[in-house]
Amino acid sequence: MNQALPPLNALRAFEAAARLQSVSQAAAELSVTHGAVSRQIRVLEEHLGVALFSKEGRGVKLTDAGLRLRDAAGDAFERLRGACIELRQQTADAPFVLGCPGSLLARWFIPRLDRLNRELPDLHLQLSASEGELDPRRTGLDATLWYAEPPWPADMQVHELAVERIGPVLSPHHPRCSALSQAQPGDVLSEPLLYTASRPQAWPAWASGNGLDPARLKMGQGFEHLYFLLEAALAGLGVAIAPQQLVADDLRQGRLLAPWGFVETRARLALWVPSRQPDRRAERLAAWLRNEMDSAA
Repeated sequence: MNQALPPLNALRAFEAAARLQSVSQAAAELSVTHGAVSRQIRVLEEHLGVALFSKEGRGVKLTDAGLRLRDAAGDAFERLRGACIELRQQTADAPFVLGCPGSLLARWFIPRLDRLNRELPDLHLQLSASEGELDPRRTGLDATLWYAEPPWPADMQVHELAVERIGPVLSPHHPRCSALSQAQPGDVLSEPLLYTASRPQAWPAWASGNGLDPARLKMGQGFEHLYFLLEAALAGLGVAIAPQQLVADDLRQGRLLAPWGFVETRARLALWVPSRQPDRRAERLAAWLRNEMDSAA
């Protein structure tokens, strides 16, 4: 018995015809004639010694042997397609496109971008900023960096990087900075608080984490995005709330103060990668990001 693989052109023609359930559609997909596909299927049947299709009216139907080979060939060609996609994505000139909220991009990522480019020079990172609800499955993105709460979806590979910790911050230019810096967490309830519409749960989560009644919070000026909220806080317009990672540089440089510390939330900063397009560059980026987070902790 011949143990060699059948001709690959024959397998390719059969896989297309079996997947599309049509010799004509397979011919169109492969850019060949109907007769060419039929001939390749006959070559395959002669090689295997079994019939793969049977006549059914004006069309064809897979035999039991055809069904078995369809499943095996379909899996093999799908893996080949995935590997080819991955290889094309990882060519020297292909950028790695990372989706990221604009506030996280501006306040955390960009200050570290030069170091990332030096340490991962072949990543060829391309950043895609967005505000509001991100879609990590969006076409054109290789990965998405954002804060989200588990459980994680089955169709995404999620690299957890850091626990989210949120807390109130204010500028030294705030009119009541001196008094508030010495106050207890409960004293913030009397302040008109700056907030962002994209994270309405942030202040209530911080209050609950400090044993305070969220219903007593007094909301002041609202902003559409976190970036604008923190700019308002830097200008001394009020007390804002933010993830610790996004204000860490401001705290170190004295531009912002965090008198009441930070509390942990259920959210995680994570790198999301679609499972349909595994990419080793994502693993290297996740390792770099995790190391950056750990060194700043």
